[in-house]
Amino acid sequence: MEGNGGFRALNEKSLVDYIKSTPSLVSILGNQVEDLVIKEVGDGNLNFVYIVVGSAGSMVVKQALPYIRCIGESWPMTKERAYFEAVTLKEHGHFCPAHVPEVYHFDRTMSLIAMRYLKPPHIILRKGLIAGIEYPLLAEHISDYMAKTLFHTSLLYHSTTEHRRAVAEFCGNVELCRLTEQVVFSDPYKISQYNRWTSPDLDGDAEAVRQDDTLKLEVAKLKAMFCERAQALVHGDLHTGSIMVTLDSTQVIDPEFAFYGPMGFDIGAFLGNLILAFFSQDGHADQANRESYKKWILGTIADTWNLFQKKFTSLWNEHKDGDGEAYLAAIYNSPSLLLLAQTNYMKDLFHDSLGFGAAKMIRRIVGVAHVEDFESIVDVKRRASCERRALEFAKKLLKERHAYHTIDQVISIIHEFNQ
Repeated sequence: MEGNGGFRALNEKSLVDYIKSTPSLVSILGNQVEDLVIKEVGDGNLNFVYIVVGSAGSMVVKQALPYIRCIGESWPMTKERAYFEAVTLKEHGHFCPAHVPEVYHFDRTMSLIAMRYLKPPHIILRKGLIAGIEYPLLAEHISDYMAKTLFHTSLLYHSTTEHRRAVAEFCGNVELCRLTEQVVFSDPYKISQYNRWTSPDLDGDAEAVRQDDTLKLEVAKLKAMFCERAQALVHGDLHTGSIMVTLDSTQVIDPEFAFYGPMGFDIGAFLGNLILAFFSQDGHADQANRESYKKWILGTIADTWNLFQKKFTSLWNEHKDGDGEAYLAAIYNSPSLLLLAQTNYMKDLFHDSLGFGAAKMIRRIVGVAHVEDFESIVDVKRRASCERRALEFAKKLLKERHAYHTIDQVISIIHEFNQ
């Protein structure tokens, strides 16, 4: 499957030649290929990303490299991840076209995807949260995306035959799953060369994570679920850096970590990153008091879960007589029984989401890859203070998640750590 037969890493010049030889791309950009404006914007860890603007149109071209870009060739990484990203963009885009950019072209040999360019004023959500910008439709849009993509790729909608076939295909994305297993569920809980934190301020905090046996036992349960539970086609990396926004648009990008896994991994990633953004706000409060903005973030967290739950359950009711084989209509044939099944399902999903969200928060503070929300706080003491509160909250949430039954209870715990 790997092997570099026919693959070559493109630069701005060779990309022009590639476009010239690809009629579907010329038809979008226009025939004046020599006049293309190309800009490399990949600030991520893994890929080259080019914005290409032509006389007739524009696009983003993304190419996966056979190693982790931010580390180099010493950490090889399959470029087949581009295939899983393209398939997921198409699959998720089919069910939620309003919030997933359209794929124009995919070249498996070159590990290259051409897709719709999300023009300015679209920015990465994380940058908007750091700047203190309110996005009034964010909860509405992201709950829509998660409800539609997770429901329609689960056994609530699929037959078991369809589901197993899809699961088998995505088992091929094993390297990126292994990367997640390492950096989210393993490295923060042991000595690892890749771990880092705000030192020396958080030296004791990082050590406390490594010595917390209760935390380790809970993380083991989440890791098992991540590895064993093929619940739906999850994005696999749904943090605030994988979402582009304007005040009235929300677009989910970069699903190269996609696989059939636990739904709560996506929901938790998004909620956990919003909570990280919340705890970072005091570090960005020089220009203006951020209290009202913090309140908006908490409202968005609550609205996202509540809207997701409502929309997901509504899709279930709408398709209860369809092909989905998880809860056959002939068996779950009374409204009261179906309601009970849904209540139990959503309760478990809520607890899964809290656990995964907490694990994602912990790895962003004492693991390999951090978040700009904290990293951009120049005052080291202030940054460490913000990070410590987020870390303490995440540890409590991970260990005690089954005690919470509503998102409002979680919000109230966030308040306790915001002192």
